[in-house]
Amino acid sequence: MKGSWAKVVSWVVAAVIGAVFGVAGTIGQSSFVGPVPVGLLVAIIGTGALLLAVRLLTEDRWAAVATGAGAMLATLVFSGRGPGGSVVVPAPESGELSTGVIWTIAVPLMVGIIAAWPSRATPAPERTN
Repeated sequence: MKGSWAKVVSWVVAAVIGAVFGVAGTIGQSSFVGPVPVGLLVAIIGTGALLLAVRLLTEDRWAAVATGAGAMLATLVFSGRGPGGSVVVPAPESGELSTGVIWTIAVPLMVGIIAAWPSRATPAPERTN
């Protein structure tokens, strides 16, 4: 029973860290340097690296899913209209694709790919005859 509590706590911590990355990515995704969406690139690379690191270091799919769920929840919450009426991620013009839409699609896509990726193969034990 002790090990299961440790896993649940690690999932909660992973979700909180994912939420921090989700907030940072949601706010930063709209930054451009000239025509290059640098904020979106940094947000996708950073969140993808976090998800991959969690998956590889913990060897637990559910930890990666918890991290992604935190990032997706933060993206959902911070993409809407705030209590003061401010909008962090404005809706694109009709027929346009904005960095906010790409960010909203990229996070669950990365979570799905990284969580569904097969586990690393473990070498078979050597036979002694």
